[in-house]
Amino acid sequence: MAHEIMFDDADPILGRVREVALALPEATEVVAHGRPTFRCGKMFGNYGGMVKGGPRHDQSILFIPDAAEREALLSDERFFLPAYLGPYGWLGLLLEEDSDWTEVGELLDASYRSVAPKRAIAELDAR
Repeated sequence: MAHEIMFDDADPILGRVREVALALPEATEVVAHGRPTFRCGKMFGNYGGMVKGGPRHDQSILFIPDAAEREALLSDERFFLPAYLGPYGWLGLLLEEDSDWTEVGELLDASYRSVAPKRAIAELDAR
């Protein structure tokens, strides 16, 4: 079954997310379920998501937060609990052109570290 493509390759926000995510060691991009996903073996980022029974957020990044920060992040209105991945600990962050891209990088870094193999994390730490 083919999935509907739910992103625009020319989206400048997706371009910024790609720059951040694909700068991580061994990171790859794979389109899954109609959306770009970022992986290092396992998935650490997903561009676009939705709230269960609610709106689609095509310009957002889904990531695995540090468990200790999860509740604090959810109290910030820019973050949301994504359908499907939310029950597995994932969060979504709404993105705009003027988003804090340093923060986006830090969130993706933490998400990446939760799934990446030790050698990739060692390479990241050596940079």
